[in-house]
Amino acid sequence: MTKKIYWENPYLHEFKAKVIDKKLKDNKWHIKLDKTIFYPDNSGGQLGDFGTINGHEVINTYEDGTDLVHVIEKDISSPTVELKIDYNRRFDLMQQHTGQHLLSGVFYNLLAADTVGFHLGEEIVTIDIAIGDLSKQEIDRVELLCNKLIQSNFKVKSYIVDKDTIGLLPIRKSPTTDENIRIIEIDDYDFSPCGGTHLNNLGELGIIKINKWEKYKGNNRIEFICGMRALNDYIMKSDIVKKSSLLLSSKDTLLYDRIEKIYDDKLKLEKNYKELKEKLYSLYSDTLYRDSINTPYGKLIINIFKDLDFKEISKMSNIIANNYEDVIQLYGIRDNDNAQFILNKSKNVDLDLQKLYNQVSSSYKTKGGGNTNTVQGSILEANLDNIITLFKDLII
Repeated sequence: MTKKIYWENPYLHEFKAKVIDKKLKDNKWHIKLDKTIFYPDNSGGQLGDFGTINGHEVINTYEDGTDLVHVIEKDISSPTVELKIDYNRRFDLMQQHTGQHLLSGVFYNLLAADTVGFHLGEEIVTIDIAIGDLSKQEIDRVELLCNKLIQSNFKVKSYIVDKDTIGLLPIRKSPTTDENIRIIEIDDYDFSPCGGTHLNNLGELGIIKINKWEKYKGNNRIEFICGMRALNDYIMKSDIVKKSSLLLSSKDTLLYDRIEKIYDDKLKLEKNYKELKEKLYSLYSDTLYRDSINTPYGKLIINIFKDLDFKEISKMSNIIANNYEDVIQLYGIRDNDNAQFILNKSKNVDLDLQKLYNQVSSSYKTKGGGNTNTVQGSILEANLDNIITLFKDLII
């Protein structure tokens, strides 16, 4: 049985232990120790520790019954080994996990809402709360109470109880085992079975901040951060606010109003721009029609564009089609080494454009297709003028 030193002292980040067993599996050494400070990967929802054994990186730590197995690349010959873990990471995980217990406890005590899911990631921590709707006011109340408890520096205790004693505690969730049940208690406020590493006092959390909440599978998913993650998040967002305030010549307290006004002005400009473009398309369409060529099938409009994209040309084409009858439209679009062409007609024009396309594509390598009323495709830019001329000659 491996003694879990991280339960006795989660702040310990260097330690010596004895090797009790080792095996070579898949070119990696799986080592059991008499005791360890390494928390196993994804045990109870918590990430495992990073660190070394005798200077060799620990790739993984996993549970094997009552033992913990440490996986490393190289063999270790000494019977006694030195363990070191990444303490900054350990402390961060302790902050986030303790923060989760506090947040879940406040939701339970304040809103009678159980925690039904928990994810502790390298950057994001979430809990799923069994409650249908959550208002901004309720979130604010939960967040405020959490931070008042942090400021009160409630003690965080851990101890082992048996199945008879557990019934005397006001736990908010049932344990997953019937013996050696480890309880994390927040100073007579919250009691929860847990095998993770935790702080000794809530004051070490510093602050807890709920970043967002959203409906998720009938519950509410709460995303939050604590401790150094919260501080780093504040520093990042504060820097954004300062730079934005400087850029917009606005006080930070008035920044949102300033941004809202800019956004409203942007929407108005976009609306005006759209209306002006529609007028421009209409005028341009009239010009194209006036320059059209008479053919046995109707008016033929030809033009090659360079500064307009496919969507803009399609809009003008639709305007002409809606305003005029007996019209055939033939357009080319230059775009670096590639080019596009569009050929369409009014429905009353007695001309099969699919047949025209088949004739043209037999002379030039094109990609495209269509039907009797519309064809389009792409071609090498060097052949655009030739293919437009060929279409024209077949029509007139």
